[in-house]
Amino acid sequence: MPYGNVWRQRYNMTTNASGVIVDSDQATAVLINDVVRLGIIDGGTELQNAEAIISDAFAASTTCKIGFQYVDGVDSAAVPQNDAFFFAAGTALSATARLVNSATVAPVVLPKDAYLILTNAGANHSAVGILDVIVTGQVVGMP
Repeated sequence: MPYGNVWRQRYNMTTNASGVIVDSDQATAVLINDVVRLGIIDGGTELQNAEAIISDAFAASTTCKIGFQYVDGVDSAAVPQNDAFFFAAGTALSATARLVNSATVAPVVLPKDAYLILTNAGANHSAVGILDVIVTGQVVGMP
């Protein structure tokens, strides 16, 4: 790996006691099947790995999957959007944990900017919770 091109970014999702994301433009709790945009990953980044740190457990039975979706809403044939690129469906949010990427996919270079997304499942959010997702990659430039 060339020196100076390593990229590592932390994305956070914190909910209040009602399950509403703190510092969000939404005033309602995260519900089943909601897609939460955790942040933007720049195009030209090779996605290699991710960690999820749940330092304060979310509501009972909450689960998720974590992946990416293009900012412009248009899929790419070369690198298709993948809502479970880092963590597969059923990843528990209801207990504190430090998790390592559970998806068995090869690294990809994003051809354009993408949202890091969390798709909620299992239960609606209704409690304080803290999740940090740390994505690791390499800045290689646009393909």
